[in-house]
Amino acid sequence: MILGVAVGASAFAPVPIASRVATRAAKASVVVPQAAPMSVMEKGMKEWEAEYPLFAKYGWGPTAKAERWNGRHAMFGWMMIILTGYAQNNHLIPNPQGLLEWKEWGSLAYLYAPNTITNERAIILVANVHALVVSTIAFVAPFDWQDKLLLDEGEAPEEPTGVVPAFQTGLTSAAEMWNGRVAMFGLVVTAIGAMSSGKSFLEVVDWGLGGLLLPNAGAVVAAATEVAAAAAN
Repeated sequence: MILGVAVGASAFAPVPIASRVATRAAKASVVVPQAAPMSVMEKGMKEWEAEYPLFAKYGWGPTAKAERWNGRHAMFGWMMIILTGYAQNNHLIPNPQGLLEWKEWGSLAYLYAPNTITNERAIILVANVHALVVSTIAFVAPFDWQDKLLLDEGEAPEEPTGVVPAFQTGLTSAAEMWNGRVAMFGLVVTAIGAMSSGKSFLEVVDWGLGGLLLPNAGAVVAAATEVAAAAAN
């Protein structure tokens, strides 16, 4: 009992001045961590979530998931563009400049405007429509092993990658993001080049590849190279 009273009384004893000064100095030396400033993408995602919570709930808007899907479609678009040029160069499209006929295309030959659409244009259009249908099915009813376009109930959104994503090689998420951004940027640059030069989109792509796609384009590029070399000499 005496020990308990002594301990209880010591709790009310005045603290020495030196001890109080040391305690204040220790508190002053504690550095409170400051929150890191948000990046442009993080700020955009926060503002979108506050303004459109329903869309943000399912991953729509300026999110990393949406950017990844846009990049995938851009990469797929480049594949379709190159395959189109390859098919033209190797004469894989039958009667490309022939107009649609009823016996081959049925009512499609008269669906838009009779005697205006060529076989080549129709085949390319149908191929892209099939690709769009497959993409829509993957969005509406994906398999369990597929990456879903929308977030599930309660699923956390993907972390923003920032203006400059981490550079990683191989089959990684960062590498896919880089490839998607390059593909989207390439489409924009090529479209601007086509509009400013008056050439078709495929012609600009073929020029960038050194004449590997369109028929006889390689011979034209080789002849232009020889002329330039002769002029330099």
